[in-house]
Order: sequence, then structure tokens, then C-alpha cells
Amino acid sequence: MKSKDSLLEALYGEAFPLILGPMAGVTDHAFRILCREFGASGLVTEMISAKALHFGNRNTLPLLYYTDEEKPIGVQIFGSDPDLMGEMALLLEEKGFAFIDVNMGCPVPKVFNNGEGSALMKDPALAADIVRSICRHVRIPVTVKFRKGIDQDHVNAVAFAKRMEEAGASLIAIHGRTRDQYYSGKADWDIIRRIKENVSIPVIGNGDIFSARDALAMKAETGCDGIMVARGARGNPWIFREIREALKGGPPVERPGAEEVKAMILRHARLLMDMKGQQRGIKEMRKHTAWYTAGMRGAAKLRQAVNCVQTYQELQDLISGH
Repeated sequence: MKSKDSLLEALYGEAFPLILGPMAGVTDHAFRILCREFGASGLVTEMISAKALHFGNRNTLPLLYYTDEEKPIGVQIFGSDPDLMGEMALLLEEKGFAFIDVNMGCPVPKVFNNGEGSALMKDPALAADIVRSICRHVRIPVTVKFRKGIDQDHVNAVAFAKRMEEAGASLIAIHGRTRDQYYSGKADWDIIRRIKENVSIPVIGNGDIFSARDALAMKAETGCDGIMVARGARGNPWIFREIREALKGGPPVERPGAEEVKAMILRHARLLMDMKGQQRGIKEMRKHTAWYTAGMRGAAKLRQAVNCVQTYQELQDLISGH
């Protein structure tokens, strides 16, 4: 069994990784590239349905796209059939991914009501069978991401973490909220600390990391082996640079000014268009533009206007005028 440091270095290239958390519709190739440039050592695809992959769903296959610039990169898969999960994990290993990440934390109804994602926390035995099956099928590391529990009356993350370790998981990432909370309220970092004290595999902390100060506080309070940033990275790939400098003990890194933000919006748009074409790329860029400009002067008016943008030139004209 690899030591914690050697495992983390193999997966992410460093002993205390800063990981971009997988987010559906957000962490595609274009955004991952930007976050890697600003210091994200860990990248994972958007979550992929094992069933959809098995049936060759045309909307699923593009989610597997990555380039050498992103290596090492993991792939996140979700499902509830141990055999199918194992078979699809083998298929994904053959595509060159560095590790398989199993989603056991997604709270959305269409996933939860199908017995997948965070619903697996209600059935730790099945969850363990899934991890064991994947481990039997692949040679690369298997990681698991899950939540505090289903609701406040059913907080079982510590026991669940132990089951995942026993089943063969090499690493776990824990979001300090219950399924019922979705992304509301405050993330419970104490549950991360408790899990860290009860397992021997690396524990990645996730939840409410919106600044370098948050990252330092999580590390100090939980003793986690790495930090995963999700919503805090939307419209802010610079957050990884800020955290990295703070971990080194350097002075606070200033947030980018308006001109740098504008340039990033246009670059992000170009990356999306290269990957998905102008029509779809610009459409998807609308939400990113809203995130990039949150808190800026005239942001509300710009968000309204960007929803009407159809081409790169229109986006460029709009951004340049603000």
C-alpha cells in the first residue's frame, strides 16, 4: 500500500493537492484548463452516468474529452449497479484516466431518486459493493466523494468512510453538508476532522472554500490531506493561485482587476467555442460571465444583457463596453 504522500503525489503531483471539484455543466475541458494554469493540481471530469456510458449516450461521450495538458486527470462516475460500475470503470481506465472517482454525494432529485449519488449513503453495503467491484476491474486508484449524510437525523459519514476504506478506496473526499442541505447553510468541517481521525487513507476536505483564508482555516481545523474547491472556483480560477501562495506563507494575492477579468471571460469563451462550436460555446458562456462579474459595478445589467448574446463578437462588444 502506498504512503499517503506517495499516493497524493501520484494522483495530483504534490503531497497536499488543491483539487477542482467536479460540477455538472461547469468543469468541462475549457474550465479545467484555466484552473490548472492557476494552480489546481487535481482535475476530475464532470460526473458521468455508468448507464449512459454503457449505452453510448451521445451527450455523455463528449464529457470524456481531455488533453495532455490536464494529465493526470480522473474521471467521476455514478451509478448503483456494482457490476456495471466495474465494467464501465475498466472502459474508462483504458481511456487513460489516472483514477476513478465514484460520486456518492450528488443531491439532485433525478440522481438521488434513482438510488444513485448521495442515495448510496442510505445503503453502505451496496456502496461498498460498488467500490469493491470497481477495484476488482481496474488497476488505477479508486476514490470516493460523499457527504455528511442524508439529513441531520442520519449523519453517518464517519462509519461510511470506514466502509469505503475497507472496500478498497484509496482516497475519500467529504463535503460537509447533508443531502437535504444541498448547498445551503454552513458546511460542517468538524465531520471532516472526525473522518480524518478514523481512517488511514487520505481525506480531502470540501465545502465553503471561497478564499485562501477559508482554505487555511479548513486545513488547520480538520487536518485534511488536501482541499477541494468547487463553487468557489466558478468565475474565479484565480482562487487556486491565492490558496497556493497562502499555503506557502506568502502575502495575500490581490484579486484580478476588471481588465483581467474581461480578458479571462473572452479567453474562456474562445476555449469553449474551440471545443463546442460558437453557438453552444457562447450560450454556455452566459452563466460563466455572470459568475466572473459578480460583485462588479454594473454586473446586474451585464448579466441581463449577456443572456441575449449569440456570437463571440457580440460578447466581446458587450464586455468591452463595461
